[in-house]
Amino acid sequence: MLSSLALVVCALCFSALIPLATPAPFLFPEAQSTILPDPSTFFAPNLLSSPLPTNSFFQNFVLNNGDQPEYIHPYTIRSANSSLSLAYPSFSYNSTAVSTTPFEADLTIFASNSNKNGHHVVSDFNDLSVTLDFPSSNLRFYLVRGTPFLTCFVYRPTSVSLSTNHKIVSASSASGSNTKFIVKLDNYQTWLVYTSSPTELIDSDSSTLSLKKISGIIRVAVVPDPDPKSEKVLDHFSSCYPISGAAVLENSNTLSYKFEKKGGDLLVLAHPLHLKLLSNATVLQNFKYKSIDGDLVGIVGDLWLLAPKPIPVTWNSVGGVKKDAISEIKSAIRRDVDALSSTESSTKSSYYYGKLVARAARLALIAEEVACSDVIPAIRTYLSDKIEPWLDGAFSGNGFLYDKTWGGIITKSSRTDPTADFGFGIYNDHHFHLGYFIYGISVLAKIDPIWGEKYKPQAYSLVEDFLNKGKQSNPNYARLRCFDLYKMHSWAGGLTEFPDGRNQESTSEAVNAYYAAALMGKVYKDAQLEATGSLLAALEIQAAQMWWHVREGGKNQIYKKGFAKKNRVVGILWAIKRDSKLWFATAKAKEARLGIQMLPILPVTEVLFSDEGFASELVNWALPAFRRKGVTDRWKGFGYALQGMYDKERALEKIRSLKDFDDGNSLSNLLWWIHSRSTSVG
Repeated sequence: MLSSLALVVCALCFSALIPLATPAPFLFPEAQSTILPDPSTFFAPNLLSSPLPTNSFFQNFVLNNGDQPEYIHPYTIRSANSSLSLAYPSFSYNSTAVSTTPFEADLTIFASNSNKNGHHVVSDFNDLSVTLDFPSSNLRFYLVRGTPFLTCFVYRPTSVSLSTNHKIVSASSASGSNTKFIVKLDNYQTWLVYTSSPTELIDSDSSTLSLKKISGIIRVAVVPDPDPKSEKVLDHFSSCYPISGAAVLENSNTLSYKFEKKGGDLLVLAHPLHLKLLSNATVLQNFKYKSIDGDLVGIVGDLWLLAPKPIPVTWNSVGGVKKDAISEIKSAIRRDVDALSSTESSTKSSYYYGKLVARAARLALIAEEVACSDVIPAIRTYLSDKIEPWLDGAFSGNGFLYDKTWGGIITKSSRTDPTADFGFGIYNDHHFHLGYFIYGISVLAKIDPIWGEKYKPQAYSLVEDFLNKGKQSNPNYARLRCFDLYKMHSWAGGLTEFPDGRNQESTSEAVNAYYAAALMGKVYKDAQLEATGSLLAALEIQAAQMWWHVREGGKNQIYKKGFAKKNRVVGILWAIKRDSKLWFATAKAKEARLGIQMLPILPVTEVLFSDEGFASELVNWALPAFRRKGVTDRWKGFGYALQGMYDKERALEKIRSLKDFDDGNSLSNLLWWIHSRSTSVG
């Protein structure tokens, strides 16, 4: 008989052979929201068991009646009354906005005898595509971003109608073909209709055509210009159609697109940032569609490789602080740290609270960089006292909760009030709010590793709310809640229906979120998290420089005419609109427009504003607004910081005279910024 000691040894040996189960990811307390929409109205039943997108390019399709349009390049698409309509939009430019013409259906596709009261069902979706089914009509639409064709699959023999809000000038088969038809409208557009099986096109009236009972594929495309070569390109690629498209995050500097297709060579359109980053493309330089984001150019291939320039993920400044400035910075740090303990914030807002946390975290890193280590224990105590109640659920008046319906974090305040915490409870601005918390947590984990390990599960729950790569990473959260892998920047609008689609105001706060996530990866030695955060931060920066930063004379070739003349930065960028105003201020508040695209000031800000020439343009444009009545020092600090890139002494003099600072900013941070300017960052 084995001794008891031998049994124990055998048991230990046996248990060592059995892999330990991975612990379930941490979740904040589950709560039922009273304000969120019911996703079962539009999502197919098999999709409801997983977290659902809350900031997607097709979000309007699953909110309210599902009948507001979305911009799926190059078309604006609307679903209503058992039909799908598309328009090839035009754009107008003035001094305050770039606008898309109001939606007017160029073509509407529907089953001739369909039930007009039916609505679509989202049966599949991915980063680059969404599939809409109309069950009562036998129609399925593969909406893939960037394709010049709209693809409809008729899965049972059905008579299909095509109507228009315009007048049909002519409709005919192409050279006797019964699989290609040419439709000319009185708005000077020419549309091509392709079918996978022979059929007849019948004139019903001056605005409606019908395809005799048909099954298989119908594809429609507008001819983008009068050049006959464009129609030949569409003819050549008409038989290959994409079913879906996925984006794959390879590493810290590679993103790939993979399109699932049927047929031969695939034609998809690339926007200007794609063209800047593509590394393996066959480009049809003369085949172009217009868009609000710039010309869309034809790309041949179902696999794209995109390689943004990597960014430095550093805790401290890239070039270092000038030695002769260290004494001044240390004095400012000691005053700012003393103020931490002498003032008590009453805010319960997840946004403003997060900014206070991140502000203190900045002080810790600046102190570390200038060897002012004696203040770090006080900052550590402040950070742990501020952060822990939110992670433990002990904060009075607010806190984090988990919403199972859509799969994400909400707050106690916003669970029943859609306006609380700037709409956090309807998934607005998640990356902004949580990015500040993640930054503070990462810094605290750096200076206190034991604390960091204790709260690591909660930290990952926060970061994965907006930076989850998919079900394999964490099954409780949607994939990349805010980041759009086709546009390559974030959206902030959440579960709110907007006629102009998704929107985002502050690119710099979006950059902060992904940069903070990369720092969290660094502190927890999680190479994958660091790489993902770094990649998305790099993409967000390049998108901001292309679409939010407006250079003089239209140098970036995106904005022309009056808008480019009067604006150096976009206020709110919408899917189909560019606005000079902000959510909280008019277009005249240029100081706020500059500030909201720069805050918070961090080492990564050096990359976001690496172009000194543009920094000068932006500051010179905004400075006159600093004299407006009511403009506070809080906003002026950001303008002076940017001025410090090219006129250090004058900026430093102005910064030293400031009496007040933004919630997430401080004199220490501004002095650190000015005294760490290097000649070039990248």
